[in-house]
Amino acid sequence: MKKPKRPRDTNQLAKSIVDLATGEIIEEKIDSLSAYASAFARKGGLKGGVARAKSLTKAQRVKIAKSGAMARWNKKK
Repeated sequence: MKKPKRPRDTNQLAKSIVDLATGEIIEEKIDSLSAYASAFARKGGLKGGVARAKSLTKAQRVKIAKSGAMARWNKKK
């Protein structure tokens, strides 16, 4: 969700700022869906590598590591 719109009129804007400062109006803190989604994705990402490593055999892990090393060392600068 987006931030609430501020009034364009100078007098109305000044009044809304004073109301916020004095506590007459409480600005709602918006919990964004994207923050929740990123936290959820991070939780899955943290266990993804461990789960993948457990499912691979030693030979598969060695093959992946060798191809990664070759890709890193063969880069042209």
